[in-house]
Amino acid sequence: MVTAVAQRLASQRKEIDDTLAAFALSPTQLQEVKAKMRVELERGLKKDSHPTASVKMLPTYVYRTPDGTERGKYLALDLGGTNFRVLVVKIRTGMRNSVRMYNKIYAIPLEIMQGTGEEYNMFTIIILYKLRNNTRLPLGFTFSFPCNQTGIDKGDLVCWTKGFKATECEGYDVVDMLREAIKRRNEFDLDIVAIVNDTVGTMMTCAYEDPKCQIGLIAGTGSNVCYMEEMKNIEFVEGDEGQMCVNTEWGGFGANDNIEDIRTRYDREVDGGSLNPGKQRFEKMTSGMYLGEIVRRILIDLTKHGLLFRGRITERLKTKGIFETKFLSQIESDRLALLQVRSILQHLGLDSTCDDSIIVKEVCGAVSRRAAQLCGAGMAAVVDKIRENRGLDNLEITVGVDGTLYKLHPHFSTILKDTVRELAPNCKVDFILSEDGSGKGAALITAVAQHEQFAWIDKYLYAMRFSDETLRDIMARFRREMENGLGRDTNPTATVKMLPTFVRSIPDGSEKGDFIALDLGGSNFRILRVKVSHEKKQTVQMESQIYETPEDIIHGSGSRLFDHVAECLGDFMEKQKIKDKKLPIGFTFSFPCAHTKLDEAVLLTWTKRFKASGVEGMDVVKLLNKAIKKRGDYDADIMAVVNDTVGTMMTCGFDDQRCEVGIIIGTGTNACYMEELRHIDLVEGDEGRMCINTEWGAFGDDGTLEDIRTEFDREIDRGSPNPGKQLFEKMVSGMYMGELVRLILVKMAKEGLLFEGRITPELLTKGKIETKHVSAIEKSKEGLTKAEEILTRLGVEPSEDDCIAVQHVCAIVSFRSANLIAATLGAILTRLKDNKNTPRLRTTVGIDGSLYKMHPQYARRLHKTVRRLVPESDVRFLLSESGSGKGAAMVTAWASRLTEIMGAENSVLGIFILIGTYYFKL
Repeated sequence: MVTAVAQRLASQRKEIDDTLAAFALSPTQLQEVKAKMRVELERGLKKDSHPTASVKMLPTYVYRTPDGTERGKYLALDLGGTNFRVLVVKIRTGMRNSVRMYNKIYAIPLEIMQGTGEEYNMFTIIILYKLRNNTRLPLGFTFSFPCNQTGIDKGDLVCWTKGFKATECEGYDVVDMLREAIKRRNEFDLDIVAIVNDTVGTMMTCAYEDPKCQIGLIAGTGSNVCYMEEMKNIEFVEGDEGQMCVNTEWGGFGANDNIEDIRTRYDREVDGGSLNPGKQRFEKMTSGMYLGEIVRRILIDLTKHGLLFRGRITERLKTKGIFETKFLSQIESDRLALLQVRSILQHLGLDSTCDDSIIVKEVCGAVSRRAAQLCGAGMAAVVDKIRENRGLDNLEITVGVDGTLYKLHPHFSTILKDTVRELAPNCKVDFILSEDGSGKGAALITAVAQHEQFAWIDKYLYAMRFSDETLRDIMARFRREMENGLGRDTNPTATVKMLPTFVRSIPDGSEKGDFIALDLGGSNFRILRVKVSHEKKQTVQMESQIYETPEDIIHGSGSRLFDHVAECLGDFMEKQKIKDKKLPIGFTFSFPCAHTKLDEAVLLTWTKRFKASGVEGMDVVKLLNKAIKKRGDYDADIMAVVNDTVGTMMTCGFDDQRCEVGIIIGTGTNACYMEELRHIDLVEGDEGRMCINTEWGAFGDDGTLEDIRTEFDREIDRGSPNPGKQLFEKMVSGMYMGELVRLILVKMAKEGLLFEGRITPELLTKGKIETKHVSAIEKSKEGLTKAEEILTRLGVEPSEDDCIAVQHVCAIVSFRSANLIAATLGAILTRLKDNKNTPRLRTTVGIDGSLYKMHPQYARRLHKTVRRLVPESDVRFLLSESGSGKGAAMVTAWASRLTEIMGAENSVLGIFILIGTYYFKL
């Protein structure tokens, strides 16, 4: 008797296992699904195979993800399931996480979903009419059904899915239908700017928070994916440059019978009983609309065989749709005991035992696990395609996700991620959940695409936008150039010269005295008197005066330039009543120099428009001393000459002794940092550190950056005083940024994309747009007003659209600068980290320069990009409030103190001893 019962139970168990075995996919099967999906992705992109491809790869005419420059107030509609959502979205300029939303949700009656197109449109209009106001807001329409788009605001409905069946809609432009219905109603007007799929809206929503997000996934009532594809791969859309978001419509995968080997008879039953038999087969195996129905049919089959519910099939169990997908999520919850599972089944009219509850839980798990694995296999195909598109060995990317199945099911997301990790091992894929749905994304797309010219702007300036992968590649290139500059054999041909400064430490608090600092590095020349005292605590008093350096002197002879410096110094000393004193002087000379000691600097090359003859190859300290001696009315003791970056680092180091990097981001750009002496082949000694002046403005002079330079960069270079030199500086610094913007605007105007094609003599005049204008135009509140004022002064009569476009151009140019600086700084920070052999770097970067100080968005963009590129670091950015002159005085303080100790004849040797002492104190 016992044996017969055991045999019967074993037979029942085997029958259950055999039923569920069809849902268990092996690693080999999943690899095959991935490979088949990849084939269909490619077929969908090809002009010849697209008509018969099951994965349609529909173009969306969305050319980029948000970059933080979006602004304005928008209306968004979100239609894709049983609810219809209307949102008012307000985006503040240049500030991520600064979106405010008001929304209302309306249920869509079944008679509307399956009625006529006219009834559906009227339902939409009535809701919009309730929310109308006197403002004509631009509208973004999230329409979560397959559409053939021929523009950002044109979409022909391919077919209804997800239970919709409204007649007289398929094959028609849904935007035109809605516009016509609004027009017939004649009660209000709307500016419908964009129509997007919910997957695209989700991607855009998440990309606003994470710039690495270039994929959107919906795992809810339906199932779909979109991603940013290279334009050159989309054969049926014109254009080869840049990217476009492609809506895969992967729910149709399998329509050509290529996944019949993994479909079960339950899948076929669900398909046969659906509104669209033979279509959306992959979606019917993976989405929330169908998983509950698959489970219901399995339960009926098991019950017929006496394996469940004592063999009794209730009327409720026979009811289609009674077993909803939400029940799967509840039943599979690890927190629910079997008694609670039984309670759910009883609610469905099923009198279950504990054994029944266990089996039902197994059935739900098998169905949902297969769904997650299939989505994972499809996602693996997508990320591998993106990796290969970019020619990368390894890819880091983020997927934006929305949908109730992903959000509410206890195991779906984990299984999905595990499957992607196993099938795409060369891709590090992060998933970010969309907290605001796809409606916010529709508003962001509308903000991006509100003006058609923005697509043209992005086309022109695509080369100025960099992914994090590209920025990391630039980091690696700069790191190699640093190594070349430090090597004895490679330094002569290195573009990044890595010049030793013979400054071996930052201030330690013991400095004191009365000093003069000269600061020459741009069109203005600054002289400071710096008093450092130690009464109760170390204090610094400074008095300064700025002298202009005229253009004729900048481009004249070297003797005239240094005569001018000596004259200004004499005037300053006269006003300070110290002409009879011989105060120690520190000289901030912001041009590339070779040092052999602290008070000697041989100019290698002029930068920043300076062209004074007879100076390159000469010691600038000797030239200044000669000019002072020629005057004969005062004496001076120039004890140290430093670069402005070194001065900035020393100034900030006085306030924060962790400061070991100095950066200038202003008229020009440069960086210095504290390098281990053992790595500097050009200087003898292995112990301690020395500040290296990178002279990174010349990065790329050997062609290293040719792949990221644009036609506008090349035109800037050709028109500069030093063609072929300082190429990195010409891409990022304040001296050239305004001119870059002007050249772009001229080209766009010539092609009729701006100012109605009008080009004025002022707009054609070099230098008429300055970097200070770029900063003004990018201000969040008055930026558009400033744009109008500046363009009007150039003789242009700009429209509002023109002003928005110009603001967009300015943002792209300045953002590129911040990204490139972040990449080169990232290389320095990773080198410091490696030198210290520490898992996490903690350091301070001292910064000076008008671009960093005055541009409203620059600092924030720089900081954020550095954090992304060097995540294993804690970096404090410290603004130099006193300029680099104070830093020159700090260096001079060391030299002055040593002179008192050892005498002037031994000062050079003493400087090394004293500075070395400071190093070991630290």
